[in-house]
Amino acid sequence: MTDLAWIDAALTSARPQAIGALLRYFRDLDTAEEAYQEACLRALKSWPAKGPPRDAASWLIMVGRNAALDGVRRKSRQTELPPEDAISDVDDVETPMAERLDGAHYRDDILRLMFICCHPELPATQQIALALRIVSGLSVKQIARAFLVGEAAMEQRITRAKARIARAETPFETPGAVERSERIAAVAAMVYLLFNEGYSAGAAEAQARAPLCEEAIRLARLLLRLFQMEPEIMGLTALMLLKHARAAARFDADGAIVLLEDQDRSLWDSQLIGEGLALIDKALRHRRPGPYQVQAAIDALHARAPRPQDTDWAQIDALYASLEILAPSPVVTLNRAVAVSKARGPGEALAMIEPLSEALGSYFYFFGARGAFLLQLGREAEARQAFDRAIALANTAAEASHIRLQIDRLTADVAARAVR
Repeated sequence: MTDLAWIDAALTSARPQAIGALLRYFRDLDTAEEAYQEACLRALKSWPAKGPPRDAASWLIMVGRNAALDGVRRKSRQTELPPEDAISDVDDVETPMAERLDGAHYRDDILRLMFICCHPELPATQQIALALRIVSGLSVKQIARAFLVGEAAMEQRITRAKARIARAETPFETPGAVERSERIAAVAAMVYLLFNEGYSAGAAEAQARAPLCEEAIRLARLLLRLFQMEPEIMGLTALMLLKHARAAARFDADGAIVLLEDQDRSLWDSQLIGEGLALIDKALRHRRPGPYQVQAAIDALHARAPRPQDTDWAQIDALYASLEILAPSPVVTLNRAVAVSKARGPGEALAMIEPLSEALGSYFYFFGARGAFLLQLGREAEARQAFDRAIALANTAAEASHIRLQIDRLTADVAARAVR
């Protein structure tokens, strides 16, 4: 085994199970994290030569536990553990050993870990940041980017959260029904941020970061088992399924972004779409709408349209109007404006986003949308300025290519209308 990308994916996938079990054993976040990191280092040394274990999580739990105990024994001047080869063997003995250590199903450990990180004594931003770091292993840089803050500030936020949990002597047990209900919003937000960290990757990183999307969906399904009648968890799960279903069609062979209306819909994953549509239909029957349900309903309309021209833009506009009430934000209004441009024309859409120029002054999608509306209105000089600003603000080459594709398409459309 020499595929380091596979090893990284395996370590990422096994992280919640391994840290959850180690946390229950050691009852200390830092110790559990350090034990897991040591196990990862040993995996990087052992797996390329010996091949992958049958159960990566079991291997990491066993090796991490032994490594941590080894450190304690050294400090206590007690007998050291057996040699590295003895504890790094990938024989079948690893699974029963890990099961004896674990004492419970992995899913219980994951949920326990999620709810501990989302403890109500922590501010919501610290809950989500800590869960992203501990449960899913995102780097401080990745989490800082998700929260639009500096790395140093995020590092302090996570450190404070760990310290606060330690001072509170948080019980490392699965919380009861009342505590679970209190923390569910923070847990759901953490899961969706995790999904977006994978979903927002460019073409070059998409395959490597796809496990983040898959892990978020897996965690959402676990939450759905625990909260079987909670429509927002149904909506969250449906939203991620419907988005992830389009993964194979989102980039072309050169790594450029393929706009939704240009995607080859035969590449969309019909199984994920079917599961997502069933979930959102079930959620909406509860008649308790929430932001995740509304977003999932929007994606469901895209999924149900056999062709781009069959998309029900008027209904999407109405759903975004609901989302503006449930979860108001400039980005929601910007997205609604795109639907308005399709349903009622670019003039009304442009008027809708003009007040957002200050709030979204550094957001490249804002200038991309503004440029598109201006070009459709025949205001080509202003459109060019907006597109240039969008390209300057692009974070990746793929984002810049996305804007250039819009320019080419809209210019062709304007030319075609002039000929007619």
